[in-house]
Amino acid sequence: MSDLPATFGFLRSLLVYRRPGRQRGLRRLYAPFVPSGGCVFDVGAHVGDRSRAFAALGARVIAVEPQPRFADWLERTLSRHGVVVERCALDAEPGRAELQVSRTHPTVSTLNREWPLGLAERNASFSGVAWDRQEAIEVTTLDCLIERHGRPDFCKIDVEGFEDRVLAGLGEALPALSVEFVQGALDVALRCVQRLTALGEYEFNAVAGEQRRFQWPEWIEASDVLRWLDEGAGGIASGDLYARLRDGAD
Repeated sequence: MSDLPATFGFLRSLLVYRRPGRQRGLRRLYAPFVPSGGCVFDVGAHVGDRSRAFAALGARVIAVEPQPRFADWLERTLSRHGVVVERCALDAEPGRAELQVSRTHPTVSTLNREWPLGLAERNASFSGVAWDRQEAIEVTTLDCLIERHGRPDFCKIDVEGFEDRVLAGLGEALPALSVEFVQGALDVALRCVQRLTALGEYEFNAVAGEQRRFQWPEWIEASDVLRWLDEGAGGIASGDLYARLRDGAD
């Protein structure tokens, strides 16, 4: 018997993330970080909209996605573009873990058991979201991925409140990264910044929601972005925090 809520959630994701015109904006956003012939890790690849943009920029793409329906979709649609799909999630240590799945909103499925608790009360965009299934999945680390595929020029991490744990499995500075931040759980982003500054000399910028432009005309210091997050990230419901190594810091 088909799982109608999960099918609905899959189709919702396709509608949101594969709408016309989206690819042009993604390629413009990522072009400064993705050299032709370089390597990109797409951690939390979901329907592969960003993996597709990375591949179009000439990168070798490693798409990390633990949800079987979405991993199947990635292999069917992106393997011809050279995208390699890793059917797992990332954590601080390799092993197995339990994914908290939202069948109707699969993009917010998470390994963070605490993250969904009361999140809708702190962030209205999560009202009506239910995490109604648990799935045991394989997990590995960023360091293990680097051993298999090489050091990425850019690493996008969007894993719904587990970004800090993913970075805990990284033992070296990467040239550039992005991590999601979510209102009501900004402590995760704060820990991400702290981890990155322990690894290297980074500067930061941010993108609100699904926009394609940076918040600030100039990249800012770690201390400034920590203050911005601590003060509520300007009230932005969610977005992505970008970090790049300062010139000469690699």
